[in-house]
Amino acid sequence: MHLPMDDIQAFVLVAELGSFSRAADRLGLTQTGLTRRIQRLEAYVGLPLLDRTTRRTGLTAAGRDFLPLARRVVEELTHGLQRLRTTSRLSAGDVTLATMPAVAYERLPGLLADYARRFPGNRVMLVERSGTAVTEAVRGGAAEFGIHIMQGAQADLVEDLLSTDPLVLVCHPAHALAGRAAVPWAELAGHDLVTLGGTSGNRLLVEQQFLRAGLPLRSRFVVENTPSAIAIAATGMAAAILPAAQQHGKLRAGLVEVPLVEPVLRRALALVRRRNESLSPAAEALFRLILAARGGVAAG
Repeated sequence: MHLPMDDIQAFVLVAELGSFSRAADRLGLTQTGLTRRIQRLEAYVGLPLLDRTTRRTGLTAAGRDFLPLARRVVEELTHGLQRLRTTSRLSAGDVTLATMPAVAYERLPGLLADYARRFPGNRVMLVERSGTAVTEAVRGGAAEFGIHIMQGAQADLVEDLLSTDPLVLVCHPAHALAGRAAVPWAELAGHDLVTLGGTSGNRLLVEQQFLRAGLPLRSRFVVENTPSAIAIAATGMAAAILPAAQQHGKLRAGLVEVPLVEPVLRRALALVRRRNESLSPAAEALFRLILAARGGVAAG
């Protein structure tokens, strides 16, 4: 059903001003044009709303009943449009971002602080997931966009590369491999290891390399996220295989990173959003802020 909003606005203005000529001037219409609007509205509702004589303009009984509703309709539409204009102009609103816990903990706080300074009225909600669960949160609409392990071309998603980080061995300084300049994957045999499992985006990459290097797929410890792997490595019980962190300043004190080589494997981190869907102005502002800082966001 098409609502004659222009005609309702014209009716409210005539009723409030009590004059067709003043209402026409306010709307930038001729009196003939304004009369047509009132006539269209009366034809739409099937009742006369205004009594017009050469001396005065007044409301009919139906017009008096309709005026309060018409005012509310015009006011709510006006306020709604003003809110949308403000949202667009100021990038105001709420944002839901899906991300891996390590990204949320280690790298996002600084970016979110910058965002909060620029957009003090906005609220950011973090949906923290492991690996591929971030992708599904975006795909399913639980988040407007996310930060995940880059997966390559997908029909329903768009990715923007943020950083690429080599996989390294994170271990206690007393570990047998801690003093090495680099360690080939094959030489990890016989050492207790911590790997990421579950929905971690790094899991498949590491398991494929274990097969190529002749290493057993069953590592000593399997955890869901980077902070847990780092905590175990800090005890000296095992060494963790994780994306490099030292250059991003997030390596836990007392731990060392040893490059893994032959081959060097890299994990790619990317922003992900739904294809052919526009982000809200608030989300677009945060998306662009993170994208501008690319290379400074990294985690497992």
